[in-house]
Amino acid sequence: MASITVPTIAGIGLAATGVAHFVAPDAFRSITEPAFPKDTRTWTYRNGASELVIGTAIAVPATRQVGLVALAGYLGFLGYRMATAR
Repeated sequence: MASITVPTIAGIGLAATGVAHFVAPDAFRSITEPAFPKDTRTWTYRNGASELVIGTAIAVPATRQVGLVALAGYLGFLGYRMATAR
């Protein structure tokens, strides 16, 4: 039996958070609205999709490096949005 690694667990957690954006989008409104004040609901879904895809990529060893690069880009994008959405 293969052991589950920390990156696999983190990827699954991020992917699950992405799914939660679709199941309970209102739970993410207060987090999403400051960075995306216009069309917050659409951006909640977009962020959920991004987290689902990136998390899945991180969870799978064969795509982990690409997933980590995507995560860095995604975090940079979110940081940029937070800084400029005022």
